[in-house]
Amino acid sequence: MFKKDLLKGKRILVTGGGTGLGREMAARYLELGADIFICGRRKAPLEKTAAELTARHGGSVKCHIADIRDAQAVDATIQAIWDDGGPLTGLLNNAAGNFISRTEDLSARGFDAIANTVLHGTFYVTHAVGKRWIAGKNKGSVVSIVVTWVWAGSPFVVPSAMSKAGVHIMTKSLAVEWGRYGIRLNAIAPGIFPTEGAGKRLAPGRSIREDAVRVNPLGRAGNMAELQNLAAFLMSDGCEFLTGQTIALDGGANLVNGGSFNELFEWGDAEWQAAREAIKAQNEKDKAQRSA
Repeated sequence: MFKKDLLKGKRILVTGGGTGLGREMAARYLELGADIFICGRRKAPLEKTAAELTARHGGSVKCHIADIRDAQAVDATIQAIWDDGGPLTGLLNNAAGNFISRTEDLSARGFDAIANTVLHGTFYVTHAVGKRWIAGKNKGSVVSIVVTWVWAGSPFVVPSAMSKAGVHIMTKSLAVEWGRYGIRLNAIAPGIFPTEGAGKRLAPGRSIREDAVRVNPLGRAGNMAELQNLAAFLMSDGCEFLTGQTIALDGGANLVNGGSFNELFEWGDAEWQAAREAIKAQNEKDKAQRSA
């Protein structure tokens, strides 16, 4: 779809780039010639991804261990990247977290777990990169991964919907404020692109959200190449007049029901209890891997 070396000379940071959607989009950037930086909280998946992607595509993938919820740690990480070869040219805000829950069952800690990563963390990284671009008179492109719920809201994922809506508005606001510096900001709102991490917390006990796929106008989930190609297009030099936009890539699902979790209204206490237990088990597994 794209010419070879479309992104040659680009230096792109992908947050949450060790797994899931971040890994897949980083792979496409690398394949198209960009030098890639990936960051996350867990060393093992970052190093594994870097090794596998460079073995497959060649090029450069460098890892940074960083908790984007910590503004000072973020600033130090971005400075380390700048010191290692110069400024970035692109930022993909992908790191996130989410889980399904009845909102009345949420704790403050549960809410903060999502908001601190999705809202605060995304701003911290964007701010650290953007202020360096401005100071150095560098152009740049920011692409943020949001959700279709930024337009319609969604039950049972309220912390994510609130936080992603903030990123959606940040995209619009900074596109206007920073446009004079040659900095573009856009966002992608993917529909269902099945990944292991999201599935464990958004569809426990199911491989994908079968009910949502059934009512999708195209009758399917997304193919990863479709997301990769849109992410590459938004980072390329061929669309410099495109900024401040959030693009839904969901087969038209948000036009039907907002792309939300309305099917979960059918659940009773037993189903919610089972979901809580499955999500807790996955969280404990992830925690153990981070501390290993």
